Amino acid sequence: MRETVSVPGIDDASGDLPVTASVVVPASALSWRFSRSSGPGGQGVNTADSRVELSISPLELAGLTDPQRARLAARLGPRLVGGVLTIAASEHRQQLRNRQAARERLAAVLRAALAPPAPGRRRTKPTRGSKERRIEAKKQRGQLKKQRRSWD
Repeated sequence: MRETVSVPGIDDASGDLPVTASVVVPASALSWRFSRSSGPGGQGVNTADSRVELSISPLELAGLTDPQRARLAARLGPRLVGGVLTIAASEHRQQLRNRQAARERLAAVLRAALAPPAPGRRRTKPTRGSKERRIEAKKQRGQLKKQRRSWD
Protein backbone atom coordinates (compact mmCIF):
# COMPACT_ATOMS: atom_id res chain seq x y z
CA MET A 1 0.00 0.00 0.00
CA ARG A 2 1.52 3.34 -1.12
CA GLU A 3 0.75 6.48 0.75
CA THR A 4 1.69 9.94 -0.50
CA VAL A 5 2.72 12.48 2.05
CA SER A 6 2.27 16.13 1.16
CA VAL A 7 4.96 18.43 2.46
CA PRO A 8 3.76 22.03 2.59
CA GLY A 9 5.91 24.27 0.45
CA ILE A 10 5.66 26.71 -2.40
CA ASP A 11 3.70 24.21 -4.54
CA ASP A 12 1.14 23.66 -1.82
CA ALA A 13 -1.64 26.19 -1.33
CA SER A 14 -1.44 26.00 2.46
CA GLY A 15 1.33 25.87 5.02
CA ASP A 16 4.36 28.05 5.60
CA LEU A 17 5.81 29.94 2.65
CA PRO A 18 9.60 29.69 2.24
CA VAL A 19 11.00 32.91 0.77
CA THR A 20 14.74 32.58 1.31
CA ALA A 21 16.89 30.17 3.30
CA SER A 22 16.51 32.33 6.41
CA VAL A 23 13.04 33.84 5.87
CA VAL A 24 9.89 31.73 6.06
CA VAL A 25 6.44 33.31 6.17
CA PRO A 26 4.22 31.39 8.61
CA ALA A 27 0.82 30.26 7.32
CA SER A 28 -0.84 32.26 10.12
CA ALA A 29 0.55 35.52 8.65
CA LEU A 30 -1.12 34.90 5.26
CA SER A 31 -4.61 36.30 4.79
CA TRP A 32 -6.75 34.89 1.96
CA ARG A 33 -9.76 36.42 0.23
CA PHE A 34 -11.76 34.79 -2.56
CA SER A 35 -14.09 36.32 -5.15
CA ARG A 36 -15.54 35.61 -8.55
CA SER A 37 -13.09 35.84 -11.38
CA SER A 38 -13.86 37.78 -14.55
CA GLY A 39 -13.61 36.34 -18.04
CA PRO A 40 -14.70 33.05 -19.62
CA GLY A 41 -15.30 30.07 -17.41
CA GLY A 42 -18.22 28.10 -18.76
CA GLN A 43 -21.02 26.98 -16.48
CA GLY A 44 -19.11 27.68 -13.28
CA VAL A 45 -18.19 31.28 -14.06
CA ASN A 46 -20.98 32.74 -11.92
CA THR A 47 -20.73 30.27 -9.06
CA ALA A 48 -17.05 29.53 -8.38
CA ASP A 49 -14.99 31.94 -6.28
CA SER A 50 -11.75 31.27 -8.14
CA ARG A 51 -10.08 34.71 -7.89
CA VAL A 52 -7.62 34.84 -5.00
CA GLU A 53 -6.19 37.77 -3.05
CA LEU A 54 -3.30 37.02 -0.73
CA SER A 55 -2.44 39.68 1.84
CA ILE A 56 0.46 39.97 4.24
CA SER A 57 2.04 42.60 6.48
CA PRO A 58 5.68 42.17 5.44
CA LEU A 59 7.12 44.65 7.94
CA GLU A 60 5.63 42.70 10.86
CA LEU A 61 7.18 39.34 9.91
CA ALA A 62 9.12 37.67 12.69
CA GLY A 63 12.74 36.75 12.05
CA LEU A 64 13.66 39.76 9.91
CA THR A 65 16.77 41.75 10.71
CA ASP A 66 16.59 45.54 10.88
CA PRO A 67 18.41 46.01 7.52
CA GLN A 68 15.99 43.53 5.88
CA ARG A 69 12.99 45.34 7.37
CA ALA A 70 14.35 48.70 6.11
CA ARG A 71 14.97 47.20 2.66
CA LEU A 72 11.40 45.84 2.55
CA ALA A 73 9.98 49.22 3.58
CA ALA A 74 12.02 51.05 0.94
CA ARG A 75 11.38 48.67 -1.94
CA LEU A 76 7.76 47.75 -1.24
CA GLY A 77 6.70 51.18 0.05
CA PRO A 78 4.61 52.17 -3.00
CA ARG A 79 2.88 48.76 -3.08
CA LEU A 80 1.90 48.76 0.60
CA VAL A 81 -1.57 50.00 1.52
CA GLY A 82 -1.78 50.54 5.25
CA GLY A 83 1.32 48.38 5.70
CA VAL A 84 -0.31 45.45 3.86
CA LEU A 85 0.93 43.91 0.60
CA THR A 86 -1.80 42.30 -1.53
CA ILE A 87 -1.21 39.89 -4.42
CA ALA A 88 -4.13 38.92 -6.68
CA ALA A 89 -4.30 35.88 -8.95
CA SER A 90 -7.13 35.06 -11.34
CA GLU A 91 -5.41 33.56 -14.38
CA HIS A 92 -6.51 29.98 -13.68
CA ARG A 93 -10.02 28.56 -13.54
CA GLN A 94 -9.38 26.56 -10.37
CA GLN A 95 -9.07 28.28 -7.02
CA LEU A 96 -6.28 25.95 -5.91
CA ARG A 97 -4.10 26.84 -8.91
CA ASN A 98 -4.75 30.55 -8.31
CA ARG A 99 -3.75 30.08 -4.67
CA GLN A 100 -0.50 28.44 -5.76
CA ALA A 101 0.14 31.22 -8.28
CA ALA A 102 -0.46 33.89 -5.63
CA ARG A 103 1.94 32.15 -3.21
CA GLU A 104 4.64 31.89 -5.90
CA ARG A 105 4.20 35.54 -6.83
CA LEU A 106 4.32 36.67 -3.19
CA ALA A 107 7.51 34.67 -2.60
CA ALA A 108 9.09 36.19 -5.73
CA VAL A 109 8.16 39.76 -4.68
CA LEU A 110 9.52 39.26 -1.16
CA ARG A 111 12.67 37.55 -2.48
CA ALA A 112 13.36 40.47 -4.83
CA ALA A 113 12.72 43.04 -2.09
CA LEU A 114 14.97 41.23 0.39
CA ALA A 115 17.87 40.81 -2.06
CA PRO A 116 20.94 42.76 -0.94
CA PRO A 117 21.81 45.79 -3.05
CA ALA A 118 24.25 45.25 -5.89
CA PRO A 119 27.79 46.41 -5.21
CA GLY A 120 28.59 49.90 -6.45
CA ARG A 121 30.34 50.46 -9.75
CA ARG A 122 34.10 50.65 -9.51
CA ARG A 123 35.38 53.53 -11.58
CA THR A 124 38.17 52.62 -13.96
CA LYS A 125 40.45 54.73 -16.10
CA PRO A 126 40.18 54.47 -19.88
CA THR A 127 42.97 52.31 -21.32
CA ARG A 128 45.78 53.81 -23.36
CA GLY A 129 44.49 52.06 -26.48
CA SER A 130 40.95 53.41 -26.07
CA LYS A 131 42.32 56.96 -25.60
CA GLU A 132 44.41 56.62 -28.77
CA ARG A 133 41.44 55.24 -30.76
CA ARG A 134 39.24 58.13 -29.57
CA ILE A 135 41.85 60.74 -30.57
CA GLU A 136 42.39 59.03 -33.95
CA ALA A 137 38.62 59.03 -34.63
CA LYS A 138 38.44 62.73 -33.75
CA LYS A 139 41.31 63.49 -36.13
CA GLN A 140 39.64 61.56 -38.97
CA ARG A 141 36.38 63.39 -38.37
CA GLY A 142 38.21 66.74 -38.41
CA GLN A 143 39.97 65.78 -41.67
CA LEU A 144 36.60 64.91 -43.26
CA LYS A 145 35.16 68.26 -42.26
CA LYS A 146 38.28 70.09 -43.50
CA GLN A 147 37.93 68.39 -46.91
CA ARG A 148 34.34 69.57 -47.19
CA ARG A 149 35.41 73.17 -46.57
CA SER A 150 37.89 73.67 -49.40
CA TRP A 151 36.40 74.96 -52.72
CA ASP A 152 39.53 75.67 -54.75
